Amino acid sequence: MKSTLYVARTALIVALGGFLMGFDASVISGVVGFIEVEFSLTDLELGWAVSSLTLSSTLAMLVSGPLSNRIGRRSVLYWAAVLYAISAIGSALAPSYLILVIARMIGGLGVGASLIIAPMYIAEISPPLLRGRMVSFNQLNIVIGITVAFFTNYIILELGNSTAAWAQEMKFGPYSWRWMLGLETLPAVLYFFALFAVPESPRWLVMKGRISEGLAIMTKASGPDTAGKDLQEVQTSLNADAEKGKVGVAALFAPALRLALLIGIVIAVVQQITGINAVFFYAPTIFEQSGIGTNASFVQAILVGVVNLVFTVLAIALVDQLGRKPLLIFGLTGVTIAMTVLAYGFYSATYMLPADTTLPAAIDPQALQPVLNITFESDVAFKQALENTLGLSIAREFESQLIAAAISMNPILILTGILGFVASFAVSLGPVMWVLFSELFPNRVRALAISFVGLINSAVSFTVQLVFPWELANLGSATTFLLYGIMAVFGLIFVIFMLPETKGRSLESLESLLAGDSKTAPQ
Repeated sequence: MKSTLYVARTALIVALGGFLMGFDASVISGVVGFIEVEFSLTDLELGWAVSSLTLSSTLAMLVSGPLSNRIGRRSVLYWAAVLYAISAIGSALAPSYLILVIARMIGGLGVGASLIIAPMYIAEISPPLLRGRMVSFNQLNIVIGITVAFFTNYIILELGNSTAAWAQEMKFGPYSWRWMLGLETLPAVLYFFALFAVPESPRWLVMKGRISEGLAIMTKASGPDTAGKDLQEVQTSLNADAEKGKVGVAALFAPALRLALLIGIVIAVVQQITGINAVFFYAPTIFEQSGIGTNASFVQAILVGVVNLVFTVLAIALVDQLGRKPLLIFGLTGVTIAMTVLAYGFYSATYMLPADTTLPAAIDPQALQPVLNITFESDVAFKQALENTLGLSIAREFESQLIAAAISMNPILILTGILGFVASFAVSLGPVMWVLFSELFPNRVRALAISFVGLINSAVSFTVQLVFPWELANLGSATTFLLYGIMAVFGLIFVIFMLPETKGRSLESLESLLAGDSKTAPQ
């Protein structure tokens, strides 16, 4: 029990990097509408403001694993905390679009480092029977960060509308998006100092020849008997690796790693190409497309965060009982159904502005005459008509209000689809991907391999975020969500036929399993 508490406490502290990642990634969802108007952004510029963080995190993932082999897992996490703080302050004070993007990219370096190193560290300190649950703490903290970001965005939005003297003095109205971004400074500072309470990774210490230090930490984590056995397995694995020579990128493509690398790449792609970060980063925007208005869209975004949190906790409870493969099969099935519901919901919507619509004062009623009382069969056609009649800047500024006045659809269907998608993702792809990444690869190449597949995951995420505003504007919501659903089907087929179960096995025994004949590995 004492060892379990030690591992859990250590894992929770290290996983605070996940909280910062989730907060940093999702806080932008409440910011996009404000910066789009303030900086007069195009669809691709808006997508770049959101996805720039992911681009730099992709670069950080490429070097974080090898860097952690040199200076230690914990040292990399210290630097990640510093980068988060710099990014939060820089984003909040950004005087221009360019400075905002640069600040976001600095935060992305912290995201990439913590996203790779935190689950690796936790896997290396956790006993096999606890590893899935402990590594999932990182995903739990990510979704807590997402939920907190949605909640604080809503609170700041409400404070911006408040008549209280202190709220007006703090300028929550004109500087609402700056407050949203700047709040991250507090947890970043907390993370930096909390890391002083955790030890270095025991497997890293053994890898560096610091045997007694590594054994001492293993003993605290799993007891003296298990620690001795674990140490022997790690040393045997490292000795075998030493005979194979220096590790380079080419080592990842060795025949013995073919199955592990294939699984890692496919899961990395599927986790993002099914659209999760499009939902998290643009949640209020998506809900606004269903016509519920800005404030209500922020409230529903909070609901997304809560559902994500609840089902992530459920995944943590089940990942070491049911296993990784059953959760992925269940989750990808749910993602497919949810995306089909969303595609149908938006496909069946129609848009018609009645002649008696109450318009914002900034809109010239005469300018809207060409689109009044005309039924549009798609969101693309309706938004294009608004831009043609009002001009791009005015149409974008009041898009939410005009859609709310014109749309005819069932918004509950959209809410159900989004929540179903988030629940399905949270109980499967969200936490299970990082558990698999921490298990698939042998000690010798683990840091490099996780950096490599994490790089692919982040690159796909960047692409999805970048093009999402363009997709909504040019393909429409229905087609966009249908494409995500099709990707989920491909992922489901791969998981069923190619993924072996990894629960309850030591990292060293998994190396033997996955290095075997790829035709017999899945089980």
